[in-house]
Amino acid sequence: MAEKQDLNAGFTGTPVEQPEGLAKAAQPAASGVKREVYAVTSGARDHPHTASALLLSIGIVAFGLGYLLGRSSAESPARAYWR
Repeated sequence: MAEKQDLNAGFTGTPVEQPEGLAKAAQPAASGVKREVYAVTSGARDHPHTASALLLSIGIVAFGLGYLLGRSSAESPARAYWR
């Protein structure tokens, strides 16, 4: 039978060098984003009808704004020269 070997890889779960600069600033931001995502998902899980209605409403508003912006750019006087 294989005997048990003691593996000392050197990793204890925390990095030897502490992060600095951008990595140091990104850690609290990432944990804040994770908390907010969890709050949104738990709210959506508790109220699925409200979440789907909210997403549908946002989609309709975004489509309407895109349609209006597209129509206004097609009717601009600068385009009339090329027609």
